[in-house]
Amino acid sequence: MTQPHVAGSDPAPDPAAGPGSGPAPSGPVLVLGLVAAPGAPAQLAEGLSADLAAALGSRHPEITWQVQTVEDGLVQPPADDAELVAATRERLLSADWDLALCLTDVPLEVDRRPVTGHASPLHGVGVLSLPALGAVGRRKRALETAVGLVQALVSDGGDDPEDPGDRADLSRRLRQLATDPADSDDGVRFTARVLSGNLRLLSGMVRANRPWRLAVRLSRALTAAIAAGVFALITPDIWQLADAFGWLRLLLVGVGSVVAIAVTLIVGAEMWERPRSRRVRKQVVLFNIATAATVAIGVLSLYLALFVLALLGALFLVVEPLFSEGLGHPASFSDYLELAWLTCSLATVGGALGAGLEEDDTVREAAYTYRPEGASS
Repeated sequence: MTQPHVAGSDPAPDPAAGPGSGPAPSGPVLVLGLVAAPGAPAQLAEGLSADLAAALGSRHPEITWQVQTVEDGLVQPPADDAELVAATRERLLSADWDLALCLTDVPLEVDRRPVTGHASPLHGVGVLSLPALGAVGRRKRALETAVGLVQALVSDGGDDPEDPGDRADLSRRLRQLATDPADSDDGVRFTARVLSGNLRLLSGMVRANRPWRLAVRLSRALTAAIAAGVFALITPDIWQLADAFGWLRLLLVGVGSVVAIAVTLIVGAEMWERPRSRRVRKQVVLFNIATAATVAIGVLSLYLALFVLALLGALFLVVEPLFSEGLGHPASFSDYLELAWLTCSLATVGGALGAGLEEDDTVREAAYTYRPEGASS
C-alpha cells in the first residue's frame, strides 16, 4: 500500500463571478472522496476531480459539491469488488466524507461480463474499474461513469431523472446526506435526530439494497429453515404445542425467532459499525440503521414465505382425521393457522442456526447489493 496523497477540488466556479473571486458555498456541502490506486488511476483522478465536481454541480446545484482526491492502493490484488468497497468504506469513515468513489485497475465482472463499476448505496461507495473503460476516450467515459455511480449511490433504483417528482426526492436525499445534525452527548437522542431527519435517505438506501432477496442468497440458512419446518410439520407434539400456546405465546415465539436470526446475521458477520470519532457518528448511525432494516425486512420476508409454505403443507399433508386425533378435538382452520405459525417460527430458528454456519463474506454479500454500471459485451 502506498502512502496516501490528498488533493482537494473546489466546487464548480460560478461563471458570473469576477476574476479571482472564489465560489461561496451556498447551502449544504457534500464531500465526495475520490480514492485512486497508484499509476494510471491516480493520473486519471488528477484531472477528473475538477470535472466531476463541475458535472455534479451542474446536475444537482441545490448543494455544493467538493471532491477530495486521495492516492491509495487500499488492497493488494487480486481483490474482488466486496474487498474494494469495504476498504473504501474504511477510508470514507477515516476522512469523514459523505460519499466515496474508488478508481482501480482491478477488473470487475457480473456474470463473467466486464463492467465499468459497482455502486453500493448502503456503504455510500462506488468502484470504477479502468480496464473496462477502454483505451480511447478514457477520461470522458470515466467522468460519465463516475457521475452515474454517484447517481446510483443516492438513488433508490427507481428514480427517473426526467421526472420532476423523482428529481425532488433525489434533491431532498442529497440535502439530507450533506447536512450534519447538531452533535449531542446523548447517543439515543443523536440517533433519533439522525433517524427523523433522514427518513427519505434511509428508505432509499434500504430499497436500493433489495432486502427481500436476502434469504434466497443464504443457502445454508434457507436449507436449515426448510428442514426444521418439515420436521416440525410432521411432529404430533408440535401440533399439541401449537394448540396449547395461544395467540400471545405464538406471537412472542415468532418475534423471538425473527430477532434471533437477525442478530445472528448482523453480529456473526460483523456488519455493525462502531464510530471511531464523533465526526463520523452520522455516517455510522445511517449505516447501522440501514443495515438493521435491510436484515429485518429480509428475515420478515423469509418468515412470511415460510408461513405460507407451512400453511399449504399443513393443509395438504396433515389430514384432518389424523390432526383431530393428535389434538384431541375436531380440527378447524384456526388450528391449521396456529400450526403453520409455530412451524414457521421453529423453521426461522433453524434458519438462525444455518446462518451461524454461513461464511462472513457470504452473509455480507447477501446483505449488500452492488449495482453494476455499464456492463459491456
